[in-house]
Amino acid sequence: MFSKLFGKPQSEKTQEELKLEQSLQKTRSGILGRIGAIFQENEITAGLWEELEEILVMGDVGSAAAQTLLQATRARVERENIKSSRDAYTVLKQEMVNLLSTEEPLHIEEPRILTVVLVVGVNGAGKTTTIGKMAAYYKRRGLKVVLGAADTFRAAAIDQLKVWGERAGVDVIAHAPGSDPGAVIFDAIRASQESRKADLLIVDTAGRLQTKFNLMKELEKVRGVAAKQVHRAPHETLLVLDASTGQNAIVQAKAFRESAGVTGIVLTKLDGTSKGGAVLSIKQELGVPVRFVGTGEKVDDFAYFDPVAFVTGLVGE
Repeated sequence: MFSKLFGKPQSEKTQEELKLEQSLQKTRSGILGRIGAIFQENEITAGLWEELEEILVMGDVGSAAAQTLLQATRARVERENIKSSRDAYTVLKQEMVNLLSTEEPLHIEEPRILTVVLVVGVNGAGKTTTIGKMAAYYKRRGLKVVLGAADTFRAAAIDQLKVWGERAGVDVIAHAPGSDPGAVIFDAIRASQESRKADLLIVDTAGRLQTKFNLMKELEKVRGVAAKQVHRAPHETLLVLDASTGQNAIVQAKAFRESAGVTGIVLTKLDGTSKGGAVLSIKQELGVPVRFVGTGEKVDDFAYFDPVAFVTGLVGE
C-alpha cells in the first residue's frame, strides 16, 4: 500500500504532478523539508513526536491541523505495531493525503447543459489570471469555454480578462466599466447558450473584501441572475487565495465561505512562497476542497490539485 501512494518513478508522473511538486520547492526547502530527516535520524519516541509537532506548527501547517496529523499518525503507528521510523514517516504522509483526500474534479454539467462557474477573491490574489489559466486548461480538454467580465468596478479588470481570453483562445463577454454585473452575467449566459454553444462559462467577479457588505450583496445578485437562467447555476463558486499569505488566507476564506457559498479553493503563487503547509489548515478548518493550484506565470502553469503529488512536493519522497 505504501508504494502505491508514494515513490512513483519520475517517468510515470504526469506533467501536472511534476509541476505541482516543483511548485512547492520553496516550502520543501524550508522547515517542512526537515520532516524526512527527523524520521531518518531518530527512533520512534516521544521526542520524535514532539519535534514533529514543532516543525509542523512552525511550517505554517497550523496548530489544529498539526494536532490532527500527529494524533492520527501516532494512533496508526501504535495500532499497526510499526517499529521502523521510515514506515512511520510514510504513515504521516498518508495521513496528510487523508486530510486532503475529499477533493473532487470541478463539477461539469452533462453535455448540452451550460456549466456556470463564479470566481471570487480579493484584488491581488491572482483571480483574473486564474480564470485565464482555467479557461486554457479546459479548452485543452476539449470544452468550449466563454469568459464573463462581471468585475465591472475596475476597467483594468475587464482589459486584463480580455488579454487572458486572447492567450487562452476563448471569447470574453464584457460591458463598459461601471455596468451592472448582473446584466453582464445575463448576457454572458445567453451568448454562451445561443451563439457560442459553450460548455463552460467562467465569470470574473469584483475583487471584494469580506468586510464590504454592499459588494457581498452584489455577489448575491449575480448568483441570483445565474440561477434564473441556468438550472442549478452557479454550479461552482471558486475562491482564489494567495498561498503566500499563509494562515492569513484562512481568515479570508472563512468569510467568503459563509457569504459566497464557496465550493472550492484555487491556490495561486504556490511556487513563490514557503508557506505551502497552510493548505493543510485550509482543508482542516474550512472543509472546502482545494481544486486547483497555480504553478507558475505561464498560461499552462495550472494544475488540478492532486493530494499525493502535493504531499510529495511538500515534504519530499
